[in-house]
Amino acid sequence: MTIPFPAPPDLIYLDHAATAPLCEAAASAIRDGLRLYGNPSSRHDAGQSAHDALVAARGQVAVLLGCAPEEVVFTGGGSEAINLALQGTFAGRRGHLVTTAIEHSAVLECAAALSRRGVDVTVVGPEPSGHVDPARIAAALRPDTVLVSVMHANNETGAVQPVEEITGLAHAAGALVHVDAVQTAGKLPVAGLGADLVSVSAHKFGGPKGIGALRLSEPHTLEPLIHGGGQESGRRAGTENMLGILGMAAAAAYATEHLDNDLTRAAARRLRKRLVDGLSVVGGVRVNADDPVVPETVSVSFDGIRADTLADVLDAQGICVSTGSACHAGQDSPSHVLTAMGVSVEQAKATVRLSFGHGTTAADIDAAVAATVAAVDRLRRVSGTAVSGAS
Repeated sequence: MTIPFPAPPDLIYLDHAATAPLCEAAASAIRDGLRLYGNPSSRHDAGQSAHDALVAARGQVAVLLGCAPEEVVFTGGGSEAINLALQGTFAGRRGHLVTTAIEHSAVLECAAALSRRGVDVTVVGPEPSGHVDPARIAAALRPDTVLVSVMHANNETGAVQPVEEITGLAHAAGALVHVDAVQTAGKLPVAGLGADLVSVSAHKFGGPKGIGALRLSEPHTLEPLIHGGGQESGRRAGTENMLGILGMAAAAAYATEHLDNDLTRAAARRLRKRLVDGLSVVGGVRVNADDPVVPETVSVSFDGIRADTLADVLDAQGICVSTGSACHAGQDSPSHVLTAMGVSVEQAKATVRLSFGHGTTAADIDAAVAATVAAVDRLRRVSGTAVSGAS
């Protein structure tokens, strides 16, 4: 994928899980969309041109999601899509929601808000591997369970969840299923998940920020979060963000075209192995998820260091990594994902996430590894921390 606005040549960007660089197809679509000045709800020619572009874009996103175009609801991003799925489903009703302790904060905070409104919420813990055991979901299901919400892959560890099995269990019990596919759309197939609701965000797969979508499978209906002019078939009012939608659709089309490329997937696995093997030479290193994982996301803990300090040291050298979810950047509290997995607070605060994507090269990985190994070694010496097995 060509990056239209390339990073400085000395910048190594390993934070794709937070946001991926805008792909050339999306940038081109956005530039072309600047000429579509009509409102897609207007009847005149300018409005109809925008409407036609909106219809075509909806169809492209539908292909990525594996659904009919009329099942695609455009939103202001992944968090809004998640809130629409959960709050829209429980509007005017109570019942029971099942989710997991490793979900994105958009799910967990929404579940907490629903709980305050009288919805009974069960939060299922993960295994130490970072995966949710479907048997735990099955044990949590009740006759009044309305919805099960589970992510396809974790945004911090990359652990891929058994959503197909969980969906089957939930449907057998008469419950609906929402899958947060924000971290997998464009990386793994999401078309065959079988869930009733699937949320995605464009900026995770090369589209622009501020635009997302919810797959709303028929015949399930939702109460909208935003009322007004009846756009999106009455499910999300407000004039559509045409530039965002066009960019998202172009990125979705590119992702769909390259999704099943075995060479691309094999290359991602090789880069992951190169990264993990290279970092392991310092000793006292733990990778915080077992297979299956999204290869592009690596959560790794280094004994004897603080992750925020390491991230700052790397940033000063032009290497971008994170200490966890970008939504919680700057907070000193340990990752709720890692602590739910049984990781100690000390280890959680010593964890960085390195995530790569299109455009990342073996040379980038090697440079990042060399800088990280040197920084970890230096930080340990400064703090007087001795780690067995270090080089």
